[in-house]
Amino acid sequence: MQHHTHHCAVALNICSLDLVKYLFLRAVRNNNNNNNFLRCAIIRPPRDGGIRYRGLTQEQIRSVQILPEDYEIEYICRGSRIIVGPKVRKCLRNGTWTDMNQLSRCLLVCPRSWMSLENGRVALQPPGQPVEGTVLRYSCHAGFLLEGFSISHCTKLGKWDSPKPLCVCEYVYDLTVNHTNTNKKLYIGALFPMSGGWPGGQACLPAAQMALDLVNNRTDILPDYELELIHYDSMCDPGEATKLLYDLLYTEPIKIVLMPGCSSVSTLVAEAARMWNLIVFSYGSSSPALSNRQRFPTFFRTHPSATLHNPTRVRLFQKWGWTKIATIQQTTEVFTSTLDDLEERVKEAGIEISVRQSFLTDPAVAVKNLKRQDARIIVGLFYETEARKVFCEVFKEKLYGKKYVWFLIGWYADNWFKIKDPAINCTVENMTEAVEGHVTTEIVMLNPETVRGASNLTSQEFLAQLMSRLGGKNPEETGGFQEAPLAYDAVWALALALNKTVAPLRAKGWTLEDFNYNNKEITAEIYRALNTSSFEGVSGHVVFDAQGSRMAWTLIEQLQGGSYKKIGYYDSTKGNLSWYGNDKWIGLGPPADQTKVIEEFRYLSQKLFVSVSVFAGLGILLGIVCLSFNIYNSSIRYIQNSQPYLNNMTAVGCVLALAAVFPLGIDGLHIHRSQFPVVCQVVVLMLCDCVSLTNDYGLVISPQHLEPWKLYVTVAVLLAIDVLSLLIWQIMDPLHITVEKFTKEAPKEDLDVLIQPLLEHCSSEKMNTWLGVVYGYKGLLLLLGIFLAYETKSISTEKINDHRAVGMAIYNVAVLCMITAPVTMILSSQQDASFAFASLAIIFSVYITLVVLFVPKIRRLITRGEWQSEQQDTLKTGSSNNNDEEKSRQLERENRELQKIIQEKEERVTELRNQLAERQALRSRRRPSVQNQNQNHSVPSSQAEPPSYSPATDKRSLPPSFSNSSNLYQGEGKLSRNNCHNSRLPLLYK
Repeated sequence: MQHHTHHCAVALNICSLDLVKYLFLRAVRNNNNNNNFLRCAIIRPPRDGGIRYRGLTQEQIRSVQILPEDYEIEYICRGSRIIVGPKVRKCLRNGTWTDMNQLSRCLLVCPRSWMSLENGRVALQPPGQPVEGTVLRYSCHAGFLLEGFSISHCTKLGKWDSPKPLCVCEYVYDLTVNHTNTNKKLYIGALFPMSGGWPGGQACLPAAQMALDLVNNRTDILPDYELELIHYDSMCDPGEATKLLYDLLYTEPIKIVLMPGCSSVSTLVAEAARMWNLIVFSYGSSSPALSNRQRFPTFFRTHPSATLHNPTRVRLFQKWGWTKIATIQQTTEVFTSTLDDLEERVKEAGIEISVRQSFLTDPAVAVKNLKRQDARIIVGLFYETEARKVFCEVFKEKLYGKKYVWFLIGWYADNWFKIKDPAINCTVENMTEAVEGHVTTEIVMLNPETVRGASNLTSQEFLAQLMSRLGGKNPEETGGFQEAPLAYDAVWALALALNKTVAPLRAKGWTLEDFNYNNKEITAEIYRALNTSSFEGVSGHVVFDAQGSRMAWTLIEQLQGGSYKKIGYYDSTKGNLSWYGNDKWIGLGPPADQTKVIEEFRYLSQKLFVSVSVFAGLGILLGIVCLSFNIYNSSIRYIQNSQPYLNNMTAVGCVLALAAVFPLGIDGLHIHRSQFPVVCQVVVLMLCDCVSLTNDYGLVISPQHLEPWKLYVTVAVLLAIDVLSLLIWQIMDPLHITVEKFTKEAPKEDLDVLIQPLLEHCSSEKMNTWLGVVYGYKGLLLLLGIFLAYETKSISTEKINDHRAVGMAIYNVAVLCMITAPVTMILSSQQDASFAFASLAIIFSVYITLVVLFVPKIRRLITRGEWQSEQQDTLKTGSSNNNDEEKSRQLERENRELQKIIQEKEERVTELRNQLAERQALRSRRRPSVQNQNQNHSVPSSQAEPPSYSPATDKRSLPPSFSNSSNLYQGEGKLSRNNCHNSRLPLLYK
């Protein structure tokens, strides 16, 4: 009940809260004194009125749900309406209000001037105020005759439904009776919308009256009859039309045909008219729903169905290459059914309706949704008044300009957007800017050819007479001016059809004036006559299809510079488009139907690819050099003690890893997309094999010498596992190309396009699972290699002299793999960073491996000069091992050479002793005394050594073959015999 009081328009006197307390205390006290006491609930106010609660404020009314005994309420009405019925009600002791059996209503008062009649009498029923439902009955005094309707009803609009009659003197009437028309009248009940959503009656009513005047003046059309139009203003409102239809049907005279205007009213009238056997002929209804003979069996119209616009729209969409459109409609049956038909047609044409918005009264939200969903080609279906609201919102949302095209209905007034409307807050300049460039499709309503039709008027002559009847009104400001030819031809079509029925009815014994609402035969004859109608009218050739709809051409216009320009015609029956080629656009041409998205693949930077490829190529060259060096020097003992076969496999793995850099950088820029998965498989296989090859050294490192065939078997097993795992991967879940989409980017230029970056990847359905298997398997290999390298770091053996370098290489590969694998997965969407990180990791690991393993060997052999000596030593060692006899002969030769050298030395020593003896003899002869002294202290000659003797001198004289050899025996007897010490001679053998 609080909602009822909230909607009441009341005039309240300000009162203190004490009054409310007093009323309720009184109610409580009375309730204690009388248990039968009931309080009164708040009641609903009359329509278009409210209730005045005496002594209560608005806030207090909201908190009150019941009122005490003797409390009075007063009804008040809005505007000029008055209360009919009890105006004041009082709460009774039994909990009810007084006079509840009498209804209180707020009604408009009809003009009181109709309640008096000169020379006559007026009977008012019921007595009282002339409000809705009041009936006036007119009669004249003796000697006067009534001219006009004898009964007039007051409508809810506060108007009488018929003009005020006159009482005319009988003498004057007799003088003019011979000059008046004695034809029998046929009445047409018409509803012309003079206001509302489509005020088409402003021009259509004068056009229909023009046609009636011409028809009634023609002696060859309905010569015995006169057509008269009884019309009301429907305001294009179905609710109002319902009341007016009731008045038309239940007040005399009988109407032979009904002529409604706008579609919503025509739908109501045509559906009800079948019950009264009435033909309904509309001049301004375009709803496709009316083309339904089961629902509207007696309906005809000179206005073509709104669906006739749709083939034209579809043809224009195809002409301008649009495949995506949007729609916005007013929620009425005519526009809903039109849009349903459009949706079917565009679907057949391969065009998509991407956005479909509707509104009842306020289009703000619908327009915002169009903007948010990037609608470009927009079809608008709404009446003229709503069109102004829509385009005011369009201006606010900037949904106009070179990116947008609006398609509107063409039957608005030419200056509809310039008319000041209090319902919008946009200026004329705003509206003009927003509507510029829109396209309208309009049924051809005025014959473009100079042809005189059934009315003997050309279309231009009709327009001239219509302008004269309008009294100089601006056609652009007159509602329904474009539909006026249809209303004109509707009267002519009806008159010609009625004229055609006269003879068939006369043959059956009927006349048109015999028509009543129960006579189906006359209705059937009129229906047949209309169904076969065909004549030239001011709107063109008038003919109806099986559904009673007019068939016509479609005019295509475009608003250019504030005025409409014809740009073509379309004949939907033949599919023929007549194009003038004068369409203009704000941009360079028709806009795109959506923001054009240009797909652009992201490719690897070629500068980066070339730079990395150069380093990879140099690394491959280095690997080949190292491999060649190792193979060439494989017979040298130092190389043999570094497991050369393992080093060779490592070099091959490094070369494969560097070779994988090249396919790793190949993308769609270099090869076709169909070949991309093959390249991905090659990359995966090469990387897996190179890991296996480079890690084999760590897996097979051992203090014992490893036979080559065992190494090859180990490598073959590991490679077989790689190939088998990749083969299973490709069979169960083959690699294929996938495209990753990134956020759209706007170009720097002012273009209506967006760039859609794309990046190609090699992927499979369970890519992460397979990568996990491969990473896990290779990770275990790396961990095992690291473990073995760590365990053998302290081993000191001549057969493995580079195990520490191998450990460093394995550590390097493991660390880079553990870093590179997750980082490349994270950077997969950044092609340059991902390639740079992965390729540089491969290059660095390969370079480090090659440098650690091979550079120390090359340096040792070069700097220590071990190439020839090691070769000779290895040659001798190899020959002695292979042939003991050859070794023995070699030792004998060396012994003979040694003896020869010893003999030469002994002879030299003897010679030196002789010279020493001669010198001593000479000195003794000169100084006998000194000689004697010297002889007493001198060493025996057999034990003295010449002063010039030096072991180094003797060592230099030895052949080179003895410098590093070992003595197999020592000639102790001979050496002692010649007084030679063992340390004075170099050892030949150790």
